[in-house]
Amino acid sequence: MINKINKLPQSEFIEVFANIFENARWIAEELYTQKPFVDFNELSSKMVNIFENATKEKKLKILNNHPDLANKTKVSSLTPDSLKEQKNAGLDQCSEDELHEFNKLNNSYKKFGFPFILSVKGKTKIEILNNFRKRISSDPKTEFNEAVHQVKQIAILRLKELNDKDI
Repeated sequence: MINKINKLPQSEFIEVFANIFENARWIAEELYTQKPFVDFNELSSKMVNIFENATKEKKLKILNNHPDLANKTKVSSLTPDSLKEQKNAGLDQCSEDELHEFNKLNNSYKKFGFPFILSVKGKTKIEILNNFRKRISSDPKTEFNEAVHQVKQIAILRLKELNDKDI
């Protein structure tokens, strides 16, 4: 598969990798300049390194590209990846009480200047709510670092999923 990826024209390459980091086309554009890749692990590592070496402002922009969790009013604006991830975690099946709590937590979390971000794959909505309740009391620096860590986890999972299917 890596040979196929290495041969992709720039426009197709960017289309494939533009949403590994939520709506961060610039990472895919920079990654394209680092071709060819020996294997998919090298590609993945280079992509994560681009994010890790980004300025705080660029990281913050990516954090803000992430959607609120379980926000029914914004479902139509979710990327296909985010929609699938939230559905698989059962966030589309929340009770009215759970939706109310998610909305309350999402609004309270705005104090950090970015939305609550959690790699939800393999987690239940109860686990997600418990994590949310715990992290809402974090200090801003700790929470920024945790959000950056979660963004990397999401990207790694998206890359793994992409590697598992034929491009």
